[in-house]
Amino acid sequence: MEENIMKVNLKVWRQANPREKGGFVTYNDVETTPDTSFLETLDILNETLIEKGEEPIVFDHDCREGICGMCSLYINGHPHGPATGATTCQLYMRRFQNGETITVEPWRSAAFPVIKDLMVDRNAFDKIQQAGGYVSFNCGGAQDANDLPISKVNADEAMDSASCIGCGACVAACKNGSAMLFVSAKISQLALLPQGAVEKDRRVRAMVAKMDELGFGNCTNTGACSAECPKNIKLANIGRMNRQFIAAKCKE
Repeated sequence: MEENIMKVNLKVWRQANPREKGGFVTYNDVETTPDTSFLETLDILNETLIEKGEEPIVFDHDCREGICGMCSLYINGHPHGPATGATTCQLYMRRFQNGETITVEPWRSAAFPVIKDLMVDRNAFDKIQQAGGYVSFNCGGAQDANDLPISKVNADEAMDSASCIGCGACVAACKNGSAMLFVSAKISQLALLPQGAVEKDRRVRAMVAKMDELGFGNCTNTGACSAECPKNIKLANIGRMNRQFIAAKCKE
């Protein structure tokens, strides 16, 4: 059976380096299929550009399985594209119409400077996690797993928070460029468990301070971060982090 070919126009942000001014370049009639992923469509376009002797489009990717969070693209006004609860690498061309013009941009945030084209520097997230430090609690071995009873509610909440992949979609979606959903998820995944409770006060103070230092904006509770998050991280994490932060500051 003949494959169902579709053509799309890709309006892509091109920027040589962080210091130069960027702009959109439109590539017309890029051939793909409904069952081709969005990143594979960019691969097809890049192969065409290379054959023409032109510079290929630079974009971040790694696992292409919705795990690593590297595929940070802003597509038609949405982080990771129009699909909910999915990353860019899990987005397929059947989400778009034949002949549609698709706008592709990098994350827009002062804390995530553009490296080149669609690739941004997200080291700020690493620095926030490093500020949080480690847990010093001795967890023991596999045979000790049941020595510390943990309620199912807390275990589920911690696991849900830990599913954050640090892609930065929350920052890209927020009108203020806030990182509070990411930071609160990383704080919650430890603070909800006894192993992480020992240093929870120091951790929340350090991570919030680092977040502010790196230039992320403030949260105004619009909920865009949670709505666009590919892992459906709950907005309730931000409230939990705020309560822990106030309590920790009161103990200083």
